[in-house]
Amino acid sequence: MTQVTVTFLQQLSASEVIPSSKSLPKNARIEQAQDITPEFSRFLYQGVGSELHWADRLDSTRAQWNEVLQRPGSETWVLYLDGSPKGYFELATTLSNSGSEVEIFYFGLFPEATGRGLGGVLLTEALSRAWDLASRWPELPEVARVWLHTCSLDGPAALPNYQARGLKIYRTEDEESQIRDASLGLWPSAAD
Repeated sequence: MTQVTVTFLQQLSASEVIPSSKSLPKNARIEQAQDITPEFSRFLYQGVGSELHWADRLDSTRAQWNEVLQRPGSETWVLYLDGSPKGYFELATTLSNSGSEVEIFYFGLFPEATGRGLGGVLLTEALSRAWDLASRWPELPEVARVWLHTCSLDGPAALPNYQARGLKIYRTEDEESQIRDASLGLWPSAAD
């Protein structure tokens, strides 16, 4: 077991978003993955999360994975660079008394895309798409809150990026966590 600090951050208004000062390179784009399949979603999840110990969804069946993707207000947006996926964010929506609450359920860059100034741009897009989600889902109430959580296993730039984009910490928790090798099934083991 490993001690992990989980940090929860939120915004209560779209006016709290602080856009990145950088912009996407000309050879990059961010687009919504319409009718995303569980296979593509899992590819993104493992590609971004394998080095960050993301393993919470690896035991999900295809049907369970698809159920999450099909919920109202669930969206996946992909960052492409030269035509290849280099990062993504997944939005998940729940309803509260005050309106829709959108969680940036997963967010990150593929390892080869880190350190290139793309994280701030992708997070700016994630926050913008979270705040305007009700315009794409008219059956859902207006968004009242956008939130996410990160932990001490995430990359060192994660928390500073979230705070630089205007997300504010509202809670931290320390927990014992069983760290799993999240790269299992991603690549075969090298021969000894």
